[in-house]
Amino acid sequence: MTHAIILAAGRGSRLTQEIPEGLPKCLLEFGGRSLIARHLDLLYRFGIRTMDLVLGYRAQSIIDHIATLDSRPDVAFHFNPRYELGSVLSLLAAGEALRSGRDILLMDADVLYHPTILQRLVDTPVENCYLLDREFEPGDDPVKIALHDGQIVDFRKQLPEDLDHDELGESVGFFRFGPRAAECIADECARYESEGLGDAPHEEALRDVLISCPLAFGFEDVTGLPWVEIDFPEDVERARDVVLPAIRAQYPEF
Repeated sequence: MTHAIILAAGRGSRLTQEIPEGLPKCLLEFGGRSLIARHLDLLYRFGIRTMDLVLGYRAQSIIDHIATLDSRPDVAFHFNPRYELGSVLSLLAAGEALRSGRDILLMDADVLYHPTILQRLVDTPVENCYLLDREFEPGDDPVKIALHDGQIVDFRKQLPEDLDHDELGESVGFFRFGPRAAECIADECARYESEGLGDAPHEEALRDVLISCPLAFGFEDVTGLPWVEIDFPEDVERARDVVLPAIRAQYPEF
């Protein structure tokens, strides 16, 4: 059975002007529902019955909120006391789930997205799957997926200048991994910690495993489906004024 891991440990320090003091990003509400409530509801609707949620900043407020939700998987909570460092340590906190021998969905908590995006990841025949959006604003912040002849060749915010690729897309921040790749990712996160690299983002550990065996990884193209990761003040505005109305045009009850 497929198991989900959601990373929700960060502080959201770049949004201090947009959210009430002390409110974790995943508790931001759009259309009267929090990001995490929407996320857990969709997981449950698509058949995911168990998940790990990695917390850090204001963990108890998130736990209390989830206790009020009716439509959600069974949630195991993990606390990352070093959440102000890199998210690789948050992923390491879910290492037991990564080593469980199950298929894993790995997701960030701070994303508002069209339900079909998650459905594509749940239903994909690609064992180790990234989600790619070809329509994105170039810059330093998007995590990019580079393709060559339809195959993923790199995955990073800053790609090597000499990388041989013919297409680029943005990563949605949602992934599916089979048991072997998930175990390799757990090993890589543990290596980062042991080598004093705990300030790294978890995407670097994913990249290392991808680069070691690129032919084992594929992608689903979700171009044209609305989504936004909430990192900056303009993302809050876009989620409220653009993304949510676009989703509700197809799913009025969303």
